[in-house]
Amino acid sequence: MDSFPRAAISPTIKTRFLILSDTHSLEFTPETEPLQPPDVAIHCGDLTEGSTLEELRSAIKLLANLDAPLKLVIAGNHDFTLDIPFFKDKAERQFKVLDPGLIKRAYGDFGEARQLFDDDDATPSGVVFLEEGTHHFTLKNGASLTVYASPYTPSCGGWAFQYPQQLGHAFEIEKGVDLVMTHGPPKGILDRTLSGDMAGSTHVFQAVARARPRLHCFGHIHEGWGAKLVTWPPADKMGEPPSCPAYIDEERSVSVANLSTLPRESGSGPGSGSESESESESEPDAPESLKGKGDELKRRFKCYATSHCSGDVNPVEVGSQTLFVNASIKGTDEDYPLHPPWLVDIELPKAS
Repeated sequence: MDSFPRAAISPTIKTRFLILSDTHSLEFTPETEPLQPPDVAIHCGDLTEGSTLEELRSAIKLLANLDAPLKLVIAGNHDFTLDIPFFKDKAERQFKVLDPGLIKRAYGDFGEARQLFDDDDATPSGVVFLEEGTHHFTLKNGASLTVYASPYTPSCGGWAFQYPQQLGHAFEIEKGVDLVMTHGPPKGILDRTLSGDMAGSTHVFQAVARARPRLHCFGHIHEGWGAKLVTWPPADKMGEPPSCPAYIDEERSVSVANLSTLPRESGSGPGSGSESESESESEPDAPESLKGKGDELKRRFKCYATSHCSGDVNPVEVGSQTLFVNASIKGTDEDYPLHPPWLVDIELPKAS
């Protein structure tokens, strides 16, 4: 069984990621926009609520205004005009009774929404829309970044970019991928709904468990906001297919944060900047030194920050661990109307 020797011995470069998902047409204000410039900004889908051209332009503006040289984005189930087969079916089934002129003004022609990401407002600002598949980047900090991206989630309620749960979906994540961006979570990891169900995808979990990337970012399940450093069992003990949660080495895994570690209302918005000094007392799963560092960064940079590099309390062990981040921004109730973005430091291979 491959034990990932290449990634483990490669020289690395510390790289900072700003991670967002499920903004649903929300916009940062000058008081809430993240201040710390990352090396890469990530948006894991549901840019919009209703997938209108106006909403997509607003989302692109939000991304373009972030102080990052590269902004990677995928679609979510709400962004249906980016799923052209679904959009065509929706137009035929649901929009045919409406004024075609109104529909065109709101949603554009088929493919027009996707074209927005190739226009002058997006590409000069470093905004890159990722189709499903593997993508390679050389970052300005000298690091190499290999990304697997997919917008697909299990079907629930007739949304875009979804697949029948009984048929599954092929998430073809190769070993050696550094970052996985999916719209939805893997089964059993940061995917609990308000009803207590695990709403993540078994197929995503199986693919990620086999590939073991350094970082996996997603959203979709808003109440699952948080981060967890998962430790995998030895590769030669991996079942086929791996199952969750039994497959995870929970004793050696670390819960970085979840909604229970956030103050209610006053400190839950992106960039609220009102996390108190006593917040660290409500984070029992995080080591003391990491909590203090995170609190300071949150106050300064308006994000929830965590670092997993060499010399940190919990560095990512390449091939043995994956840092999972649910970065859903829009909240689910009045206690948590908004969630802070994530500011994550990990090490990436140095570009050759």
